[in-house]
Amino acid sequence: MSTFTEKDCAYMARALRLAERGRFSAHPNPVVGCVLVRDDAIVGEGWHQQTGAAHAEVNALQSAGGEAAGSTAYVTLEPCAHHGKTPPCADALVDARVARVVIAMVDPNPLVAGKGIARLKDAGIIVEQGLMADVAASLNRGFLTRVTSGRPFVRVKVACSIDGAIAMANGESQWITGPEARNDVQRLRARSGAVMTGIGTVLADDPSLNVRDKRFEAGGLHPLRVVLDSGLRMPQSARMLSLPGQTLICCVSKRARGDLGSSNVEVLSFAERDGRVDVEAVLGELATRGVNELLVEAGPELLGTLLDRQLLDELVVYQAPQILGSETRGLAKTPAWTTLADRRELQFTDVRRIGRDLRLTATLTTQN
Repeated sequence: MSTFTEKDCAYMARALRLAERGRFSAHPNPVVGCVLVRDDAIVGEGWHQQTGAAHAEVNALQSAGGEAAGSTAYVTLEPCAHHGKTPPCADALVDARVARVVIAMVDPNPLVAGKGIARLKDAGIIVEQGLMADVAASLNRGFLTRVTSGRPFVRVKVACSIDGAIAMANGESQWITGPEARNDVQRLRARSGAVMTGIGTVLADDPSLNVRDKRFEAGGLHPLRVVLDSGLRMPQSARMLSLPGQTLICCVSKRARGDLGSSNVEVLSFAERDGRVDVEAVLGELATRGVNELLVEAGPELLGTLLDRQLLDELVVYQAPQILGSETRGLAKTPAWTTLADRRELQFTDVRRIGRDLRLTATLTTQN
């Protein structure tokens, strides 16, 4: 079993910070950072900046020039050993004659899954793994969920009042939260491969579901917009259909409606469940399209479905210091939960103030 030093931890922490820089541009690939160290000095470093571009290890080797030989490489994810859009990173480390590779975690992708480690060891390179693995896994929660579970990491965003209302009884909801909270949502959209909503939200609010904050818009990428629309009621005048990026409309039967007349719109039929599009089937389709993280911005019915089927991984609630009263629409509409045993229990992972509002982040813990 490897015994890591304080210096090992410091260099891996640096590699993890570098990996984070690819948060808004690397998907559907995982975020990865790499630091090369020789004689207790960093001689090269890099991160995976964008899908299709050089991986973290290659960028680090390029920045090191001829000083990589004999160095230790600290990598946040197992180097790949297969030919994808770029050559294998394990081969690049071997060719550079690094002496030791410290890996935070093994890549569960079947194309890698230990093959990179085996390639390094076969070349006589010392390989150690498991340093700060929990942090590395947290950085790539979406990628890991897609590879191991066959669906994206599902994050739901909700804005509500202190008394749990998302709108007045007549549907009025703009705006419950303040501008700082609404701007913060741009960060969530930018890190997501897709943003999902229901047709009810489209008809009521005509949302854009795009990334409008230039701080987070990387390389002109836009998350895929996904609309659950069982009966194909999507209006051709919907705002999102005229915006850059693709829109996927998920219905039960295409026969319900003809072409929407836009080249950036795809209509896809799914199985029906409880009178609506089968959400689990949609999640599986998104996984095949490389969506690591899915942001859901929808009404109480979709949230209720995700809670009931335990398909929600993270809930982000922007809570405004307001009380809207009794004539309102609640946070989630679930099936008939009648006892406390039916409830869904969550665990707070982060609580902070965003402008005048609170941002509460929680994960689902109850598995009935």
